[in-house]
Amino acid sequence: MTAWTDFLVSRGAQLEQGAVAHFGDPAGELAAAGQQTVLADLSHFGLIAFSGEEAQTFLHGQITNDLRPLAENLAVFAGYLSAKGRMLANFLVMKRNGELLVMLPESLRESVQKRLSMFILRAKVKARNAGGEWVRLGLSGPEAAGLVEQSLGVTVSPGILSVAQADQGFALRLGDHRFDLFLAPETATATWEVLAGQARPVGAPAWDWLMVRAGVPVVLPQTQDHFVPQMANMEVLGGVSFNKGCYPGQEIVARSQYLGKVKRRLHLAHLDEAAQPGDELFAPEPADQAAGLIANAAPAPGGGWDVLAVVLNPSVETGEVRLKTRDGARLNFQPLPYPVA
Repeated sequence: MTAWTDFLVSRGAQLEQGAVAHFGDPAGELAAAGQQTVLADLSHFGLIAFSGEEAQTFLHGQITNDLRPLAENLAVFAGYLSAKGRMLANFLVMKRNGELLVMLPESLRESVQKRLSMFILRAKVKARNAGGEWVRLGLSGPEAAGLVEQSLGVTVSPGILSVAQADQGFALRLGDHRFDLFLAPETATATWEVLAGQARPVGAPAWDWLMVRAGVPVVLPQTQDHFVPQMANMEVLGGVSFNKGCYPGQEIVARSQYLGKVKRRLHLAHLDEAAQPGDELFAPEPADQAAGLIANAAPAPGGGWDVLAVVLNPSVETGEVRLKTRDGARLNFQPLPYPVA
């Protein structure tokens, strides 16, 4: 994707660790993300393609969600677990021309691809890195749906995770005004120019902030193997099927669901200080261990940081959950944009 990266740099992108940090005005871009239509490069998310006549059956048996109804007009959100039921990754699964595409952070792509490939054995399945085959863009804001139609010539159905296919790519609805676009590289630069004429280009932190505010967790290297899916609200977000059959970690997930033992949950909070995924959280109780962990964090438009944190439920009720130490910055909890039972 060197040509695509060079193009973004020619349009003002500032790169840090393989991601677009900003386009010259980080604060302005964050402010725009909350109010205007914005356009983000998502090259920091990778793609794994699974092909072969048994690809869908194979992947169905490895993840938390049901892939049997997967079609080209509807994506699936799912997790990939260790034998102990902890998430090694969570991702979107899409279908295009008979292949399955799995979108997850590029920082996890190689290890997850390698681990899944170990279990293919004699199945008629091949896995490959498909990151160079599609340019990934994020589009969010009041004009996003119209811009998707203008750029790809398709209308995405209203349902969350609906997909609309076009000759030069496809679009996935993440929310009422938020979309992922997947473009053929040969058309991506022209499409970017059209979109950037009406949507403000923003860096990855602005897109991360939108995801945090939406309450959608993303497993990262710092948080791998820490959360049972229910701790991260995956079942609330439609990422877990409880009647699909076996997959690695399934017994732990089922036990957590039916015995009511989800003692930690994902919460949205604001901090006055910077936080990072994997930072520990502390509360008056328990006195001998951490009360939670930062799952995702992003700078907030008004200053400070917004975070998704997995925290012991009683600790949240105290209102005294603090970052890194018992005297650290206090988390100010806010309601998620969806109900959690």
